Amino acid sequence: MTSAGGRMRTWTAALTPFQITGTLLALLLGALAVYPLALVVIRPFFTGGRLDLAPVRDMLAQPDLVTLLWHTAVVVGASGVAAMVIGSGLAWLNERTDARMGLLTDVVPLVPFLLPPIAGAIGWSLLASERSGYLNLALRPLLGIEGARGPIDIHSWYGIIFVYTIYQVPYVFMIVSAGLRNTDPAMEEQSRTSGAGPFRTLRRVSLPAVRPSLGAAALLMVWTGFGLFSIPAILAPQAGLDILSVRVVQLLSFTYPPETGVAVSLNLVVMLVVTLVWYAQTRMLRSSRNAGIGGKGARPRPIRLGRSRTPIRALIVAYLALTSILPLGGLALVSLTGYWSNSVDWTRLNLDAVVRTLTDTVTQEALVNSLMLGVAGATVGVLAAAVVSVLVRRSGRGTGMLVDATIKFPPTLSHLVIAVGFVLAFSGAPFHLGGTLWILLLAYVSLHMPQATTASDAAISQVAPELTDASRVSGAGQARTFRRVTLPLMAPGLLAGWALLFVTIAGDISASAILAGTGNEVVGFRILEVFANGDYAMLGAISIMLTLATSLVVLPVTWYARRRGRGGSSPFPGAHP
Repeated sequence: MTSAGGRMRTWTAALTPFQITGTLLALLLGALAVYPLALVVIRPFFTGGRLDLAPVRDMLAQPDLVTLLWHTAVVVGASGVAAMVIGSGLAWLNERTDARMGLLTDVVPLVPFLLPPIAGAIGWSLLASERSGYLNLALRPLLGIEGARGPIDIHSWYGIIFVYTIYQVPYVFMIVSAGLRNTDPAMEEQSRTSGAGPFRTLRRVSLPAVRPSLGAAALLMVWTGFGLFSIPAILAPQAGLDILSVRVVQLLSFTYPPETGVAVSLNLVVMLVVTLVWYAQTRMLRSSRNAGIGGKGARPRPIRLGRSRTPIRALIVAYLALTSILPLGGLALVSLTGYWSNSVDWTRLNLDAVVRTLTDTVTQEALVNSLMLGVAGATVGVLAAAVVSVLVRRSGRGTGMLVDATIKFPPTLSHLVIAVGFVLAFSGAPFHLGGTLWILLLAYVSLHMPQATTASDAAISQVAPELTDASRVSGAGQARTFRRVTLPLMAPGLLAGWALLFVTIAGDISASAILAGTGNEVVGFRILEVFANGDYAMLGAISIMLTLATSLVVLPVTWYARRRGRGGSSPFPGAHP
């Protein structure tokens, strides 16, 4: 029988530099997520060194707890289902049919995502406020409506669900699009050859083939849906809705002393929901056997929609106008008029707010800092996530799930709670990072690692094991196989994840509200300052500038991801598709 020491030597000898590096990286990311969180979360539950469940009892004693959870569940659930249907449909139309209109259909679902949520929510308030929304002002004469109300009220159930949905669609679209590009289209073509129609092929072949991507999108929507603060903070109060993320911020920032324990206890409810979705996604990834990338570099032939193509294209263009052009137009209009009122004097439009924004040194510094942090944070996050996903896939089931949970679960709590933890952990000795860009970079990477690892999990699940096995059999080590085979095959999914992280970090508001200041200005903090001053004209100008800047980065990445996903380059040197 082999001794314990012999087993230990055998296990140690089996370790490779790649495994050691991946393990250390996973431990570092886990520590970065857990350590700040422990400082701010554990304290309220321990009094005099003993466990104290009073915060949980106080949370359960909230008189409107059931209403709060019900409102949040309806908004997040309804918007998630709608976003899954719309995002998956747009991805399929763009990747598998002749309804594709080039760069337009690549960009349509992403434009709302490029606009910070607080700016998007304000844009829709400017457009569809029941009394003085620009859209209502235009529709009343056309529809013959008398009075000073309607016909649209964005401050309502359907209004807030609609805005949530358009901010969730990009997650589904990007992840599912990458999954479709990574999936061998041979089975879909066989289905059509056998006489199945395009929609039956979609239901019976295409969607099952991208189950890992659908699971990843669902998990991302749960995270973002429960974590969104700006949209419900702007739209929910006038609708009479209580949303959990807003309540948490109120408990932390507008209650004295801050009720951190109750806020954290409310977030435990979110963690329970995320746990169920995460477990379902994990099982889906492990049971997926039909979504592997083939090694032949085949390009799918687009499905011809016939007479349906024109109305479908018209719907796509209408979606672009509804979700992107209208809110940007509202922000542009208030920026050009200089104020928001129930009438527009078209003769007094001017560029004063735009000039004021362009010449404002604080705004310039904030924009540059946010773009730099977005590029750095997204690059570090996605590369680290790719290594961790490969490590988790090859490790034992228990070890892999533990690593995955350690990285993904701390950020399910309110970002405001975690930002307070980063202040406690890194502002003072021995790190002294308070007021620097480094503390923002660390916080952004930690907070948004779930998005990165979810995208990389979906990407690695679609890489056929035969390809990496062939590389190792040919004598390549794990590091070389990862660099020359696995990473190029994961590229479309990783690039989608990179774009998600870049936009999210560049426009972050929740963590920036705590960690940014006059010494490390970022766009999110600057938008909050301008919003607090009631300067809607400058807020619109800043939002449009940020949207244009992020578009200049995201659009080339999207184009390159499509080129790689369609077989524009082979992962094997010297190989030909």
